[in-house]
Amino acid sequence: MSGVPATGVIWNALPMPALLIDRHDCIAEANPAAEQFFNASAKALRGQPVLDRLVIDAPMEDALTRVRERRSVVVINDADVGTGDRPPQPCTLQVAALHDHPAVVMLLIQPREIADRLGRSQVVTTAARSAVGMAEMLAHEIKNPLAGIAGAAQLLSMNLSAADRELTDLIVEETRRIVKLLEQVEQFGNLRPPQREAVNVHDLLDRARRSARVGFAAHMQIVDDYDPSLPAVWADPDQLLQVFLNLLKNAAEAAGPEGGTIRLRSFYEPALRLRRKDGTGLPLPVQVEVIDNGPGIPPAIASQIFEPFVSGRENGTGLGLALVSKIVSENGGWIAADSVPGRTVFRLSLPVAPKPMEES
Repeated sequence: MSGVPATGVIWNALPMPALLIDRHDCIAEANPAAEQFFNASAKALRGQPVLDRLVIDAPMEDALTRVRERRSVVVINDADVGTGDRPPQPCTLQVAALHDHPAVVMLLIQPREIADRLGRSQVVTTAARSAVGMAEMLAHEIKNPLAGIAGAAQLLSMNLSAADRELTDLIVEETRRIVKLLEQVEQFGNLRPPQREAVNVHDLLDRARRSARVGFAAHMQIVDDYDPSLPAVWADPDQLLQVFLNLLKNAAEAAGPEGGTIRLRSFYEPALRLRRKDGTGLPLPVQVEVIDNGPGIPPAIASQIFEPFVSGRENGTGLGLALVSKIVSENGGWIAADSVPGRTVFRLSLPVAPKPMEES
């Protein structure tokens, strides 16, 4: 269909129903998961008005319009979605603009039954895969023209007055900001498999704290409350360090310029186990908490903060905590958040290193 991007392997591998919607709000393309969801082939769905095939108790027309006008991503949680052939069911909807095809919008549908059936750790993987699809389809095509825009603005600035150079400097600054965001998306999608080894979490926490205090958390007071008897954990040290840095940065940004206190706490909890697919339990006894006294997580997004593109800050990307969750999950751990105004706790539960590795 003219003006619609080509789809490929990643599009077909998305585990949740996905649609491309053209400028007339008609279905331009549907992935295999969408064919199963609608019980219809992609060929039969093409050209059909999307709101004729979907029954959604949410203002979808407004969402589509806003996404096209603002080139943004809209997340609608707990929407009842039906197809006419099946009764409505609770779903999370993600509506995203394709920047290289201005009138085309991607709609991702995550049925609640998937979350209930697979459990939280695999929902993180599902959300991660959807972000991978978005990254692969968008990042490369967006970054190339942005580089040209930034270069053209720099050339123009050479022959402009100081007042006009402020405008070209703004163009360059904003294009660099967008490129940085795209690099975060690519980083989220291209995370290498963990190289796990015996790791002292206190060493990594101290490294993260030193880095934070001379940078993004210079306005914060960071205190520690460690259990010195903790055994080594089994994780990728570089990836775990990235998790600690992201959580510290999240706490520092939540506090705002007035600052606050971040407390790093570690302790041993032998009773905590993560249930595997085969029904057995994996012990996760080492606990690390990052606690801040900021305003807390907005209740409306508290249950989705580890999903891509969900953020409580006005200019937040919604990728930092999604990356944290993905890293922790792939390293065999668990992460949870508990928040009230004045106290937010992110707790990591990690496996202990095997004895021979720990001793060596």
